[in-house]
Amino acid sequence: MGQLAPQATSMATSSSAAIAALRAATETLQYLTFSLSGEMYGLRILNVKEIIEYGNLTEIPMMPAFIRGVINLRGAVVPVIDLSARFGGPASQIGRRTCIVIIELADGETRQDVGIVVDAVSEVIEIPGSEIEPAPAFGAKIRTDFIDGMGKVAGKFVILLNIQQVLSVEEMATLANVGGAPAEIQAVSA
Repeated sequence: MGQLAPQATSMATSSSAAIAALRAATETLQYLTFSLSGEMYGLRILNVKEIIEYGNLTEIPMMPAFIRGVINLRGAVVPVIDLSARFGGPASQIGRRTCIVIIELADGETRQDVGIVVDAVSEVIEIPGSEIEPAPAFGAKIRTDFIDGMGKVAGKFVILLNIQQVLSVEEMATLANVGGAPAEIQAVSA
């Protein structure tokens, strides 16, 4: 009789996992899509606070190349990250459609606004869970831990970003330390 309980628990656990997987496959999520270096990316709309025109950026000396500087957003200092440089590519070329997407990151009880430079914002789209494939093990230009999945939209893939990982304050602070930025300046990026 004692052996049935572990089997029942195991079946209940696998049943719960199956239900969660089914729910994820049928759930439709909204993503803001944007282009960056010729690729189409998406991030969950729940992370997006606003989209602003590129400009009024204050550069900070001795920061890593991917930190473009800071902006004043209604009295708050907001660091601006160049996603192209963050992904290991060249700095973004600023054009007339270049904009800054303001992202709200949550770290427990703390909330931090961070801006990301993108070439152009496209649209908000809905992607059903059944149309999202896992991140590829190879072949992407960016680290796989930066990718939540690959959304299939109109026969093409949209790289769905794990923005919490891409904009990890701890990792960026570590990279800033390696770059030799003084501690006072690193506090701006944290």
